[in-house]
Amino acid sequence: MVSSEQRRRQLAREKYERQAERRAAAATARKRRNTVLGAALAVVVLAGGGTLFATGAFDSDDKADKKDSTAQAAPTPTEPTVPTRKAVEGCVDPAPGAPNGKQWQAEPAMTVDTKAAYTATLDTNCGKVTVSLDAAKAPHTVNSFAFLAGEQYFDHTKCHRLTTGGIFVLQCGDPTASATAPGGTGGPGYKFADENLTGATYPAGTLAMANSGPDTNGSQFFLVYKDTQLPPSYTPFGKITGGLDALQKIAAAGTLEGRTDGHPMADVTLNSVTAAKG
Repeated sequence: MVSSEQRRRQLAREKYERQAERRAAAATARKRRNTVLGAALAVVVLAGGGTLFATGAFDSDDKADKKDSTAQAAPTPTEPTVPTRKAVEGCVDPAPGAPNGKQWQAEPAMTVDTKAAYTATLDTNCGKVTVSLDAAKAPHTVNSFAFLAGEQYFDHTKCHRLTTGGIFVLQCGDPTASATAPGGTGGPGYKFADENLTGATYPAGTLAMANSGPDTNGSQFFLVYKDTQLPPSYTPFGKITGGLDALQKIAAAGTLEGRTDGHPMADVTLNSVTAAKG
């Protein structure tokens, strides 16, 4: 016959075993939830790891070679909804056509006359912008810009970046950019050295080169529509002589994404770019 003391001990032991089983089950469930949550967070981080624009001020390099292999293995994220464009005063549909995408292995031979005046005309779907080019202080830059313009390299390319907070520029010259897809990686196949950086400033009306570091100039450039504070790291090579008001209207419309750094709300396209002596 089982005594009352033995019975009490048996019941206590069974209660302890039941509690231990419940604790083990709870621990397993927590571990499972944490595993699922961790995996979900990893997907979010990897899927959101790509940024529309480089973190540098005006990067224009190809970062495809620098992508993390883990990020490449991440699941393909769902395509985000493209914001709706709004009409922008002074802008019309771009002229039909596509960038020619020409490439060269080396910087073009010097042909500019450093003692002569040069001008450029950027015929955009939002108005014309005229520029005086400084061949004396930035001969290689002006020579390259004039060469690319003569090859119709800029024709039908998008101005893919607008900044409206602290830095006030419209960036253009990337033949791989689209109206909504990330830009900033395209170039002519060659790079050349910086020029005219000593004491460089970027007041409204400045035309300067975008780059991905020292001596990495290619085809991308930016137009300053409002006085901007930048380090003297971007070759200034021209001054806007007409059309600054068109740039300011583009800027006033803001970005497609509603941020201070994004694609212009206006689908700004260089219908043609020409450069000439005199």
